[in-house]
Amino acid sequence: MSYILDRRLNSKNKSAVNRARFLKRYRGHIEEAVREAVTKRSITDMDRGEEISIPTRDISEPVFSHGNGGRRSVVHPGNKEFVAGDRIKRPSGGGSGGGGGQASKDGEGLDDFVFQLSRKEFLDFMFADLELPNMIKEHLKGDASQRYVHAGYSNDGVPSKLAVVRSLRAAKARRLALCSGPRRKLREAKEALAQAEEDDDEVNSRRLQMEVDTLRRRIDRVPFIDTIDLRYNLHIKEPVPTSQAVMFCLMDVSGSMDQHIKELAKRYFLLLYLFLEKNYERTDIVFIRHHTTAKEVDEQEFFYSRETGGTVVSSALTLAADIVDQRYPVNEWNIYMAQASDGDNWGDDSPKCRALLEERLLPLVQYFTYVEITRRDHQALWQEYEKVGEKHAEIFAQQQIRGAEDIYPVFRELFKKKVAA
Repeated sequence: MSYILDRRLNSKNKSAVNRARFLKRYRGHIEEAVREAVTKRSITDMDRGEEISIPTRDISEPVFSHGNGGRRSVVHPGNKEFVAGDRIKRPSGGGSGGGGGQASKDGEGLDDFVFQLSRKEFLDFMFADLELPNMIKEHLKGDASQRYVHAGYSNDGVPSKLAVVRSLRAAKARRLALCSGPRRKLREAKEALAQAEEDDDEVNSRRLQMEVDTLRRRIDRVPFIDTIDLRYNLHIKEPVPTSQAVMFCLMDVSGSMDQHIKELAKRYFLLLYLFLEKNYERTDIVFIRHHTTAKEVDEQEFFYSRETGGTVVSSALTLAADIVDQRYPVNEWNIYMAQASDGDNWGDDSPKCRALLEERLLPLVQYFTYVEITRRDHQALWQEYEKVGEKHAEIFAQQQIRGAEDIYPVFRELFKKKVAA
């Protein structure tokens, strides 16, 4: 006989626990659906939830049954067609694949299991195992850098901070201190009373009985718990260094960036924006648009302005470096930069961009990413950046996006968690 013991605690929010277990079990299906959804969505609904479909064949539950044991050869009663050893041909018609359920003459079957991912769950799967690399600079700043830590126990406090176990432990120690002597005397008096009753000594029996009653009353007067036993958790504020970061988003909006390429760039930066908003509370975002000149803009203008012009990429790099010098002390801020362009640049400006990166920006940043959005061959800017990557691979990365289907894989490649060696 075998038993199955389930030691899981009953949860007040059991449906949420079961849902979390379900999401964990079918993580592979859900991640694939999220990747497809990110590729197909427009820029305006990138962060909404998603309807997920899982084939019924993949959600079958394991069952317990009695095994036959050993090796058996059986021909069931009523069989007129086969004998032991015959091989049965595969049924014709109908495949095992497809997304629908099994067909039947009655028109009944099983459809795929469909459920809705919430916005939070969708973003959790979309940004799983991603991070801003090299975030190591920490400092103290304001009340947000304070946290309460446990600092022992106090005899005074509010009921919500009552330390029950510590209070009961103090009560037990007090009862032992006050009652150990009387209990020992009570035990001795009971033994003497039993002996006196056995000897029919009425005088001693009455005296010993009175002593037993007195000791019992004395012990009973000691309360189980007293106010002097109460202990309260003591918490004090402790300064905690916090990490703060700034992300510079540098987008090329020159005339060579047609509307399709700009749309891809916006989708890439929206992914980055959602990632920072979800995973990092203390993160500033600086938006810079550039053509022949660069300008710091707000979020609305960054994504929706129609201003355009020629192409001088170094203007954006210079402006970013100036903003760092003015507003973001390098010893306090983790500085990141993400640049997107079609690679088209003005004449001799690409070598200037490489010099700016190596001399001004890379000494300041934790990580710099460059995304080139084009189906054409790489031009001078990409080639100059390749030279930077050869020297500074730990803090510089570049990738190419050819179409919408590349955006999410490229984003994950740039910001995937580094595995510790």
